[in-house]
Amino acid sequence: MMRPRKGAFSYLRMPAMSHSFEHGAPHDQHQESIERAAELLAQSRYCIALTGAGISAESGIPTFRGKDGLWTKHGEPPLNQYEQFSEDPAAWWQQVAERRRNPDELTATIAEAQPNDAHYAMAELERIGVLKHIITQNVDGLHRLAGAESLTEIHGCTTLLRCIGCNTRSPFDEIPEVFPPRCDQCGGIVKTDTVMFGEPIPPDCLRRCYVESSKADCVILVGTTAVVSPAADFAFAVGQRGHPMIEVNLDPTVITNYCAVAIHDRAGELMSRITAEVKRIRAAHEHGS
Repeated sequence: MMRPRKGAFSYLRMPAMSHSFEHGAPHDQHQESIERAAELLAQSRYCIALTGAGISAESGIPTFRGKDGLWTKHGEPPLNQYEQFSEDPAAWWQQVAERRRNPDELTATIAEAQPNDAHYAMAELERIGVLKHIITQNVDGLHRLAGAESLTEIHGCTTLLRCIGCNTRSPFDEIPEVFPPRCDQCGGIVKTDTVMFGEPIPPDCLRRCYVESSKADCVILVGTTAVVSPAADFAFAVGQRGHPMIEVNLDPTVITNYCAVAIHDRAGELMSRITAEVKRIRAAHEHGS
């Protein structure tokens, strides 16, 4: 996982006309932006999504940044996390086992969390063929639980294990008997699937993101500040080619002015309304044809 970087937006162009309404805006103002966002989604041939911690906040999972963020309260993880793991994977697994016995705030919250309306709305957009792929920075697995199938969890998933040699993944159902566990396929060391600071993004995830981003003619960013590379780069690549970016987030971000539509309120309500409007547009088109 990489830190935010500067200069990420120098190649993006502001749209000629954008719709941007703030948290708490009157219903009719939200409706105008929702209709415009739905039009862009319905017209797209290959829309992808980038989601971040904000989409899971309504499921009770705290974000990392911000006033009540985990990093704000407890401090950020060390930048050499992966180096520490590599030097002594057995000791690292001992720590994992201890957290399983005595879960910290994030571990306990993720274990109990359920998908919210935003997750289900995005799964519905995929089901009806509008949303082709989701790239999520979240490790909570809630998109999976909501029914999303075309999904890249670029920072991994807490419910999976991954071999650092061949990237084979398996369910993380229980603590292994031997530390560190070894891969059944290649004998490599196995770790949790979540990507640590200092750890390269798994190459299979990067390849899938590059492929999906290269095909996209629209991107919707939900619950993300879009400052973490390389995840945000895949969304920016769509905008760089002149295609529309749609932002759904509680608050404005550094990319707001570059989006064709930016709506700032709770993702659950907004995504549910956008999805309903997309279905209305498609039904009207089918009826008219």
